[in-house]
Amino acid sequence: MTRSEITVRRLTEADLPAVLAMEARCFPDPWSEGVFRTALRDESCLWLAAELCGAPVGYAGMQWVLDEGYIDNVAVDPAFRRRGAASALLAAMIGEGKKRALSFLSLEVRAGNEGAIALYTSFGFETVGRRKGYYLRPPEDALIMTKYFEAETI
Repeated sequence: MTRSEITVRRLTEADLPAVLAMEARCFPDPWSEGVFRTALRDESCLWLAAELCGAPVGYAGMQWVLDEGYIDNVAVDPAFRRRGAASALLAAMIGEGKKRALSFLSLEVRAGNEGAIALYTSFGFETVGRRKGYYLRPPEDALIMTKYFEAETI
């Protein structure tokens, strides 16, 4: 699979069975179906799917309040990692942030998740803080990473 084979589209409720299965494979404390359904209906949220051959292989969600953006999840099925799905999702989230004239996008990542930290850094995110004991299973700090958008002048 190459990046060009991956398409990014809006996540729908029809994707939830695949997303819930991925969520369980990716996270020790997966979100419930109800949480996803609520997020999909929230007009201040956007959820995207990375798709290959008509099936989701990854997903990401963001929400915004005024000019602040927060990425909730970026997940890629373990069988499809390191093939461009997360990059495609992150690029789409950043594009959406710019389109909505957000000042920044922020997220939390496990302090020990070197692969994800490297990915976020490559997209211009920088570590701006740490949440001690944020993750419970297994116990781990979270790094707060933020990408700031420069205000365009006329």
